[in-house]
Amino acid sequence: MMRVILINFYELGRQPFGLAEPARWLDDAGFDTRCLDLAVDPLPEEGLAEAKMIALHLPMHTATRMAFELLGDIRKRAPNAALCAYGLYAPANARRLQALGVETILGGECEPHLLAFAERIRSGSPEPGLGIVLDSARIDFRPPLRSALPALDRYAALNMPDGGSRKTGFTEGSRGCKHLCRHCPVTPVYRGRFRIVPVDIVIDDIAVQVEAGAEHISFGDPDFLNGPTHARRIVEALNRRFPSITYDATVKIEHIVRHREMLPILADSGCLFLVSAVESIDDAILERLAKGHRASDFEQAVGLVREAGIALSPTFVPFTPWTSLLGYMQLLRRLIDLRLVESVPPIQLAIRLLVPGGSLLFEIEGFDDIVGDFDPSLLGHPWRHPNAAVDALQERVEAIAQDAAERDEARRTTFERILCVAAEALGEEPPILAADIGNPIPAHSEPWYCCAEPTSRQLASLRSPT
Repeated sequence: MMRVILINFYELGRQPFGLAEPARWLDDAGFDTRCLDLAVDPLPEEGLAEAKMIALHLPMHTATRMAFELLGDIRKRAPNAALCAYGLYAPANARRLQALGVETILGGECEPHLLAFAERIRSGSPEPGLGIVLDSARIDFRPPLRSALPALDRYAALNMPDGGSRKTGFTEGSRGCKHLCRHCPVTPVYRGRFRIVPVDIVIDDIAVQVEAGAEHISFGDPDFLNGPTHARRIVEALNRRFPSITYDATVKIEHIVRHREMLPILADSGCLFLVSAVESIDDAILERLAKGHRASDFEQAVGLVREAGIALSPTFVPFTPWTSLLGYMQLLRRLIDLRLVESVPPIQLAIRLLVPGGSLLFEIEGFDDIVGDFDPSLLGHPWRHPNAAVDALQERVEAIAQDAAERDEARRTTFERILCVAAEALGEEPPILAADIGNPIPAHSEPWYCCAEPTSRQLASLRSPT
């Protein structure tokens, strides 16, 4: 039986749907399918040599950086394997992947093409590689093969404000996105399309994880309300079958405001919090990013979500070529005013705009003059802020966020440190932090994010036992 190995590098501390779903397709076709999740286990010294095909899952920037760190070792330990890369970041890095011997590169709905590649190898085709394939056509989803993955307790848990924690599962109700945010890695691959996973497949996948001990489910859809009717069917079915299970999901600010009637339904079915990519409170920057909302919509969304009894966990890209020192301080002040300090992971206050290959950011007039040529070592186009003080501030904030994550520092303390360096950059005294900065909200124990650069500790963990 031909051995196929699927490798995950990083997915926010979650048990990867992106391995479990294709693993089912390959297993059903009679392949000896193995999954390696290097987010929780080091690359093994043995076991790869028998593989005839290795598929690298590259759903995000951090995972792709880690993959390139280990690609040479993988090739040495699996000299007879044909290599494939799939996921949102595979097409954007196709040239470098091909130069390193990866002959099949897949973006979008990858499962049929992964299976076709494996079948070509098994049949003895002299040239099994498929080249570069981007496909957003509908596929027939199958129940993910969770048994091929490490146990749920190896992954991030949900930390509760009362000090408790909940074992967390992960699934997807849809893939792709109908929106065209310029900085988003989903956009170049799906181009405004999204594909739903049938409700019965989603619920059955959740059932397997509940049986394995999951108490909370994190939905990984780029936007859970791309299809609000589909989302409603999922959460109502989830609540009927598992009324004690809670969940979180990602929803655009625009959709929170537009589909506000969904918020009580989400709350009643067990939604604890929503993650939402606010990105900026500067309307000019939001327009450049084509986010589809304004700063005033963010404030409205905060009120709507709170009224429904759901917490909001906003995310940001605070450092862009258009960010000013004053604008950054205004962001911090807005978080204080909205009582969201406890709701924002510190790394979110340090993230710098990434410009991957093929980014729609190049639609912005004059953007070519801001960024440099594609740098394979960065997996993107480098840029420097015209005001060096902004870049210096970003570096200081990122160092604070990384230090705080390693020491499990209280968010209030970390925010105060960030507030001080932001005020120092402006030559001002830092504002006094109010007593009421908002209540702590549930948060995943993995503090890093997909669009942040991997830390030295994350890179070291790839080669060392955990």
